Amino acid sequence: MTFSIVARDVQAGEVGIAVQSKFLAVGAVVPWAKANVGAIATQSWANTSYGPHGLTLLENSDTPQEVLTRLLEADEERASRQVGIVGMSGTPVTFTGEQCYPWAGGQVGEHYACQGNILVGRETVEAMARTFETTAGPLCDRLLAALAAGQAAGGDSRGQQSAALLVVKENGGYGGFNDRFIDLRVDDHPTPIAELQRILQLHKLYLFPTNPKDILPIDSERASELQALLSATGDYQGTKSGVYDDATRDALRAFSGRENLEERWIEDARIDRIVLEYLRQKAL
Repeated sequence: MTFSIVARDVQAGEVGIAVQSKFLAVGAVVPWAKANVGAIATQSWANTSYGPHGLTLLENSDTPQEVLTRLLEADEERASRQVGIVGMSGTPVTFTGEQCYPWAGGQVGEHYACQGNILVGRETVEAMARTFETTAGPLCDRLLAALAAGQAAGGDSRGQQSAALLVVKENGGYGGFNDRFIDLRVDDHPTPIAELQRILQLHKLYLFPTNPKDILPIDSERASELQALLSATGDYQGTKSGVYDDATRDALRAFSGRENLEERWIEDARIDRIVLEYLRQKAL
């Protein structure tokens, strides 16, 4: 009743997992990952010890295949398990025990492993693999695109309930204090993958750093626009002078703080295009 993909982006130093299931809060069970080490999806009567134990083995330089072998050897119920493992190097692996409910199976590529059980058919896993390989962009987008493609191809034969996305990288968490770059969950929803995609866009808005290509100078025309927009939001009470003065900057800072856009704040006379577009929407 679950399908997942574990994958890496070596260039970006990221590794992660996307998963969907007809199961409450699948994100609390299936995904495990550690920066610079790898990612593990444990499902089908999930043995959650596979997560921390497997990551420790990966960190100690075991290959994904060696990790899988050791996990299965120690598990008397391995015939009921399904697992996917990817390290920051080496060939990813997937395993489906012979007692997993059909359709159950997996597929491995150079940088990913897909697996699922109680699926409508193998088309779900094939669609995930194909979509991951052909989708460009950051790892989080590729993982969710693969998950959505799996659902469109049939998905879990019992339906949908929850989904999760976990991507880790060194110092990628909030404030740089941990490796949880993206950790999003939809615990109970009629269309959890679509909801997860919506939440990911919010995560990008609030927590992704400004792309240098999106930095715009605040000239006289843009200052006038900001003053008009910030007047509409109630943050600016001054005249529309077309000058980006302290009052206008303070108003923009107040708006940015209230809307949780601090990560995109620029102190000098420039603005993130994403912030400007968001302000335009809020001022309508």
